[in-house]
Order: sequence, then C-alpha cells, then structure tokens
Amino acid sequence: MGSQLSRTVPPLSPWNAIAARFPDERDCLASYLALESAEVVAGVKPGNLVNVVNRKRPCGRNPYALWRRDGGTLLAASELAVLELLDRRSSLLLYIFREDLLQELLDRKPVAAILERCGYREPANLQATLADLQLRLRSGSFPHEIGIFLGYPLKDVLAFMGQITLPFACQGPWKIYGNPRQSLELAERFRECRCRMAFRLAGCDDPALCLQEAA
Repeated sequence: MGSQLSRTVPPLSPWNAIAARFPDERDCLASYLALESAEVVAGVKPGNLVNVVNRKRPCGRNPYALWRRDGGTLLAASELAVLELLDRRSSLLLYIFREDLLQELLDRKPVAAILERCGYREPANLQATLADLQLRLRSGSFPHEIGIFLGYPLKDVLAFMGQITLPFACQGPWKIYGNPRQSLELAERFRECRCRMAFRLAGCDDPALCLQEAA
C-alpha cells in the first residue's frame, strides 16, 4: 500500500468517450456535469470547479451554449448548487457545490480563521463568502485559498500559499506537502468517485439521474 500511495493519481479516460453515448444535447450536458462533479454528487467533496468551453467539442456540441440553455434546469433537480465564478466568453468557470457540505466546512474554526486572514468578510456566511470568492476571480487574480473550497487538506493549501513551511512531497491532483499519505488517500477517494460515475454513465439511459444520486 505504501508504494501505491507514493505514486501520483493516474488520469481518467476523457469525457469525449462518454459523450458519444448521448445523442441528445441535454443528456450530453448532463453527462459532462455528472462526471465533472462526481465527487460532489457522492458527498466526498464540498465543491468542484467545472470549466465549460465556448467552442464545439469533437462531438459537435458547444458546452457553453448548452449550459446557457439547460444547465440551470438540470442542477435544479439535484442537490447541487452552482455559482458562475467567471465568464471569459471563451469559457465559463463554474463552482458546483453542495450547500450542506460547504457550510459544514465554513463552520470549522480553522477554516474560518484562514479565510479571515485572507480578507473574507464573514467566513461562516456561505453567501457572503462565495460572493467574496467570485469578486476575487473577477478582479483578475486567482485566489490560492480556493483549495479550501475544493476540499483539499488545509496543510496543503496553507503550504502552497506560503503560510506554513512544509517540504513539497509530490504532485497529485494538487500540490501535496509534508507527509503525503492522507492527501493521497483523499485523492484516491476522489478518483474512485470519478471512476464510479464514469462506469455508471457508460451504462445509464438518463444521465440527469446521475446528478441526483444520493450521497
């Protein structure tokens, strides 16, 4: 097990292979959202960043246009919430999250203290904190504390921000510092969620139902 954890998490198969199963445009978008938010749907992660490109993909569809048409309706039927963080016109950056899990995270005293040091006005207030996050992205800077919103270990987020000193250990889905074991175990849980969702999408007829999967 030790040797397995020392390796970085392997990449997953591209979504294009799954998209080919769904000729209906709405189903195509649902499958993309389900795969990209798999860890959030499963209740393992508070939120994910999802990039929606504004150009035709190999399947011939434009995800940005599909999101504008069907995205809100698809997520409204699920336990997922969404915040449009940044519209670059060439792509749209979404934060898809579970309000209950994110609020639980923000209620943790260490998290609130970190966000307060970063300048967030009301760290325990979910809506105010998301508004601050959105404002930071739209101002042209990338907030490195966003790792907190993605459920990354605090030690890794703080070390990446330079607020604590830990040696760089390895590169997983995020930069890992100090003892990598727990971080890599968490990364493996995230990967397993993606794999399970990909397997489910490969055999389902209605990908919108995958967005509604109970944690």
